Amino acid sequence: DDLTPVEWPTDPGLEWCPPGHGDLYTALSASGLLTQLIAAGYRYAFVSNADNLAATADVRVAGWFASTGAPFASEVCRRTAADRKGGHLAVRKSDGQLVLRESAQTAPQDASSFADITVHRYFNTNNLWLDLQALADTLAASGGVLGLPLIRNVKTVDPAESASPEVIQIETAMGAAVEVFPGALALEVDRARFLPVKSTNDLLALRSDVYEVSDDFSVSLARGLADAPLVDLDPEFYKLVGDFDARFASGAPSLVGASSFRVRGDWRFGADVVARGDVHVHAEGSPGTIAAGTVLEGD
Repeated sequence: DDLTPVEWPTDPGLEWCPPGHGDLYTALSASGLLTQLIAAGYRYAFVSNADNLAATADVRVAGWFASTGAPFASEVCRRTAADRKGGHLAVRKSDGQLVLRESAQTAPQDASSFADITVHRYFNTNNLWLDLQALADTLAASGGVLGLPLIRNVKTVDPAESASPEVIQIETAMGAAVEVFPGALALEVDRARFLPVKSTNDLLALRSDVYEVSDDFSVSLARGLADAPLVDLDPEFYKLVGDFDARFASGAPSLVGASSFRVRGDWRFGADVVARGDVHVHAEGSPGTIAAGTVLEGD
C-alpha cells in the first residue's frame, strides 16, 4: 500500500523482484561473457525465450541477418484475434524507429487501438538476433545499461497463493531493445517458429499427440494439423503444475482429433482418453474421474 519493498517472512526469497529478461544485455556485459564471445571471434548471437520450443537457430535467418548489416533484428509473426492482448511492434512517428509496445504500457483509452490487429499487424516472438559488437558499443556508450522502457506488473507476493499481498513488479523486456538500435529490423516468420508454453493449457497440448518431436528434437504440429486445438482448463484446479500433473497422472488425452478442449470443475483423467471435435467437460458431477479409454465428444 505504501510502495515500500515487500516483506514476506514466510519465504524471504519471494521478496526479490525478478528484473525481467531485459536484464539480459547488462548481464552479458557485467559477467564478462560479451567480451569473451567477441574475443573468441563470435559476431552474432540468437536469443529467445526458454519456453518457446520452436525457437531454433535457423541458419537461413542467420545468413539473412548477417547480410543486412543491421545491429538488431526481431522475428515477428502476424497477429490473430488470439493475440490481441499481446505486445506488438509499432513505428514511432517522430523518427520512424521500431518500438515494442506491451499492454502494461498502454493507457486505458488506447486499449481498442492496441488490440486492433489490422493496424498493428505483427507481434514480437522474442526470437532476437544480435550483432555482439554493436551491443558492446551501445552498452559502452550508455554506462552498461540500455535504458529499456519499464513495465509495471501487478502480482501477488506468492504466485501460488492468490490471497497473499498484492505487489508491483517492475521489469524490462529484452525485445524492447529494438528501439535502442538505429537500423534495427523486423523479419516476418512463419508461426511454426513460435511455440510458447506459458500455461498448463499450452502444456497439455504439448504433452498430447497434437505435437511431434523430430529426429533433430524440433517440435512441430502433427502431420495433417493446421492449428492446435484450443485448450481451456479450469484455473482453480489446473493452473499450478503440481495440481495439473495430479489430474493427468496417466498422461494427456488424445487431442489430435479435437477442435477445442474445455474443462470446468475438478476432474482426473485416466489413461488413453480421447477427445474429438469441440469438447466441453462441465463442472457438474465433479470432483470425479474420467475413466480410462473414454471417448469425449461435445458436451
